Amino acid sequence: MTDASEDTHRAVAAMQLIFYGRDPSADRASILVTLEHVVAGSLLAVMSGNYKNAAVMLNEGLIPGVEARLALSASRKPKP
Repeated sequence: MTDASEDTHRAVAAMQLIFYGRDPSADRASILVTLEHVVAGSLLAVMSGNYKNAAVMLNEGLIPGVEARLALSASRKPKP
């Protein structure tokens, strides 16, 4: 299995744990709160507990990466 494929499997497993039987539409707020916890904790872990560096990584690394993934997904969606 390639690194990209393994990463996709980890992402899907993480989403399943975050959703944990909740409805994505009806339970949107609580799912996003859980996601915030995961992101904040993960950033602090990879930045060795440095809050300033975690905030920089969020703004300069994570947000642009998420935006790029959303744009790629939108570009692959069939046009009506």
